[in-house]
Amino acid sequence: MKNQFKVFVIIGGFLLFYFLPLESLGFRNPIFEALAMLNMYAREHVIFSLIPAFLIAGAIYQFLDQNAVLKYLGAKTNKVLAYFVASLSGSVLTVCSCTVLPLFSGIYKKGAGLGPAIAFLYSGPAINVLAIILTARVLGWQIGLARAIGAIIFSVIIGLCMHFIFLSEEKERQANGELQFGVSKSETDGRTGLQNIFYFVSMIGFMVFANWARPQAGDQSLWALIFQYKWYLAIAFAILFVYILMNWFQKQEITPWLESSWSFTQQILPLLFLGIFFAGLLLGRPGEEGLIPSRFVASLVGGNSLIANFFASLVGAFMYFATLTEIPILQGLIGSGMGQGPALALLLAGPALSLPNMLVIRSVVGTKKTFIYVVLVVIMATFSGMVYGSIIQ
Repeated sequence: MKNQFKVFVIIGGFLLFYFLPLESLGFRNPIFEALAMLNMYAREHVIFSLIPAFLIAGAIYQFLDQNAVLKYLGAKTNKVLAYFVASLSGSVLTVCSCTVLPLFSGIYKKGAGLGPAIAFLYSGPAINVLAIILTARVLGWQIGLARAIGAIIFSVIIGLCMHFIFLSEEKERQANGELQFGVSKSETDGRTGLQNIFYFVSMIGFMVFANWARPQAGDQSLWALIFQYKWYLAIAFAILFVYILMNWFQKQEITPWLESSWSFTQQILPLLFLGIFFAGLLLGRPGEEGLIPSRFVASLVGGNSLIANFFASLVGAFMYFATLTEIPILQGLIGSGMGQGPALALLLAGPALSLPNMLVIRSVVGTKKTFIYVVLVVIMATFSGMVYGSIIQ
């Protein structure tokens, strides 16, 4: 009965936000912005971003061989290999700071070390190739290059810092057997490693192409061509996924996988919606006003002072950016007088963090680790912004 109530609340809440008749609301204030943010997220990100992400997280939990996770991302893995794999894995996903959360939770609970898992958590929304290219095209190659270099270095340094700061807790986590989650492939089925790879690729491929961002008007690049055919590519991956389920999986395997995916949904989605509501309430949607006026934000991020860079990092860390929306927002802020240093600081802190993101990370790794992670991102973004601003000037 309790589970049925949770299903009703989560699905009912999603449908409410999805079909919310914003145009008929007779007020325009921060409450409207909070509701509009929820409406935007429900319509643009839940079906084609979060649901695939939850399914992938459940699949990681149930079917990914723990030995493989420990081999490449485990606490005792060669650090160069672990952080290379974590950064590379995150960079191929065009995801926002919230969509990456189920994937982070899945690999962390499956046995990944805290450092590599955090590197993956940061790299997913911060380094993805499309975001870097669009940043260079719209805002200039200098800031695009600085974002790419900064984000790659960030993911490694922040991951290593988290590893060493919480080294004793990670050792205790290993000693207590907390890494023994899920079941290994050899205990469940006769699929080969290659077949399991195709299984994950089919879900990731659908999520990536279904969420491929619209290019700028007049763009004739490869990215624009992919956008033109993105649904053909997404459907092809969906067909591959259905074929794999029907031919390579036993019926009794499907239920545990869906149960794991639902468990991630229950843990993450309510906190996510709560965080999105407050992010919209405080800061508004891009181009709109929340409780904190945008002119107040813009007035504090001119020049290249420590305060300007720190403020840009801090505001970016708490504000929610849908995938790639940070670029037009920054374009407007730079046009209004935002300095180049604070712009980079916001790029390095904003896409990787948000208030909803923090709430969910806390539910996975605890308050202390979440606080340290946020502090590291803000401090490094501030420092990087100042360095970059000085070089540009």
